[in-house]
Amino acid sequence: MIVALTGASGFVGSHIADELCRRGHTVRCLLRRSSDDRWLRNKPYELRRCSFDDAGSIAEAIGNASAVIHTAGVIAARSMEEFMEGNRGVTERMLAATGKVATSGFQRFVHISSLAVCGPAPSLAQPLTEDSPLHPITPYGISKKAAEEAVLGWHERLPITIIRPPAVYGERDQATLPFFQAIRRGVIPLIGFSSKWVSLVHIRDLARGIVDALESNATVGKTYFVSSEEFYTWKQIGTTAAAVMGSRAIPVVIPHALVLTIAALSGWIGHVQGKAPVLDYHKGRDIIQRYWICSPERARTDFGYRQELSLERGIAETIEWYTEHGWLRK
Repeated sequence: MIVALTGASGFVGSHIADELCRRGHTVRCLLRRSSDDRWLRNKPYELRRCSFDDAGSIAEAIGNASAVIHTAGVIAARSMEEFMEGNRGVTERMLAATGKVATSGFQRFVHISSLAVCGPAPSLAQPLTEDSPLHPITPYGISKKAAEEAVLGWHERLPITIIRPPAVYGERDQATLPFFQAIRRGVIPLIGFSSKWVSLVHIRDLARGIVDALESNATVGKTYFVSSEEFYTWKQIGTTAAAVMGSRAIPVVIPHALVLTIAALSGWIGHVQGKAPVLDYHKGRDIIQRYWICSPERARTDFGYRQELSLERGIAETIEWYTEHGWLRK
């Protein structure tokens, strides 16, 4: 099928494009005019530039696609208004554009959301499920929840599916790169004195799960966590990475109060400079939570999703890629 894909210039979207292509789909990448296409070059993808501020421009770019995967979104912003526009606003225009051009043969609108819409789990014994109440704790999570609500509002007009990834890592990822760089320098940074548990999915497992959901008739109108089947502590992740690198890294605990102070200062500097800070007080609150964990059981039941890459293999391949591309020194 012809699949129109937003966010294809980014980490997650570019891997979804690769997985779609691997399975023989025609990949139509919808890009902003300013988007960097470095992960898309020399590949058999159709690149269409459009304005995500205009539903008409988006509809023209979607064209005769029989499916849409909407990955694009905002993970850092200067205000709640910017978060809402970048996540809910763009999603609303994507839906309107899709509804305008979708024919009777249109197969799916897949929306990529986030575990952040739920907030953290209450305990290690109670991972979040798709039926858990939504209690986002950050402006990002609130805006992604609003985007989900927009998608659900179209369920009678479009065949929709929502995917909520947890933390994602792998080749091309810049967000977790500083963690690996710190380990290379001999430090495993740990937030707070209590263990922090996370669901952590390798990008290839995530991309595969997303395309599986697209291709399955059982997923119409449903929401899924596509995640690791295991939960990990950041100490476990760090020691695994140190072993792969052959680094004698030692754990260094950063108290919550210091994390929140640094995060607040970073946010203030971003505000003064007029930039969207990657780390601010809200992100600080996010990373001091104990349980960012979810269950992929519904995905396993409905379309056979399973975690294929172990933590050890996923980290080893990620570090190898970082090293080969000069992102991580040997």
